[in-house]
Amino acid sequence: MARQSAPAIPALLTRPRAEGEAFAASLTARFGARVMPVITPLIAPRYLTPEIPAQDYAAVLFTSAHAVEGARRLGIALPRLAWCVGRKTAMVATAAGFQARSADGDVQALENAIREEPPNGRILYLRGVDTHGNILERLHSFCIYADVAIVYAQDAQPLTPEALDLLQAPGPILVPLFSPRTARLLRAAMPADSRANLHIAAMSQAVAEAGEDIPAASLAIARHPDASGMLDAVESLLAGLSAP
Repeated sequence: MARQSAPAIPALLTRPRAEGEAFAASLTARFGARVMPVITPLIAPRYLTPEIPAQDYAAVLFTSAHAVEGARRLGIALPRLAWCVGRKTAMVATAAGFQARSADGDVQALENAIREEPPNGRILYLRGVDTHGNILERLHSFCIYADVAIVYAQDAQPLTPEALDLLQAPGPILVPLFSPRTARLLRAAMPADSRANLHIAAMSQAVAEAGEDIPAASLAIARHPDASGMLDAVESLLAGLSAP
C-alpha cells in the first residue's frame, strides 16, 4: 500500500497583504506541500501626508518599505541618500530612485552604520505611527540629528474567518511573527476557545517578548531579522513537529 503523505501544516501570515503574499510564495518555494500558507493580515497600511520641516536634509532614514512608499507618495524633492534598515527596504528605496545604503540587520545595526559614516547634515526619518525602539535618541547622543515625519499608519484588521476556524480546531499551526505589534494584535484577536497548537517563529527577541502571552507549543527566534532568517526558523519548527 502506498504511504500517504502528511497533511500540510497551516501557516498563519499576519503581515500586511503584500508582504504576506510574498512570504507565502517563499514558504511554498522552500517547503512545497508541507506548509499551507493562510494569509490573514492583522495590519493594513494607510498613507499620510505630513508637513515636512523646512530643512536642507543630507539624508533620509527608512526602517520599512512602507515608509519608502509613503515618501514616494509625498511627491516632493527629498535627499537621494537613504539609510535603510535592511536589504528589502534598500531594494524598494533603490527602485524609488534613492541611493540606498542597507544596514543588513535591525535598528541597532542601522544605528551603528550611520555612526560609522554619518551624513554631513540633518537626517529626515520617515516612518510609521508605530515603531519599536528609539533610534533618534541614540543618534542624538552622538551628535547626529534628525527630524521625524510620520508618513503611514498600520490600521488593525480582524482575523479572517478561515484563520479563526483553524485556531478553534485542534492541530498544529505555524505562526511566523515579524513585528511586536502583530504579535500583540494576534494575542488580542485569538478566540477564547482556541484549541490549536501554535508553533511561533519570531523575527527577533523583541517580537518573542511581545508575544509571550500567546500560548505556544514551541518557539523559534530567527538568527537574522529578515525573510531568510524567518524561513530558517520555520524549518526548525517543522523539524520539531516531524521528530518522533
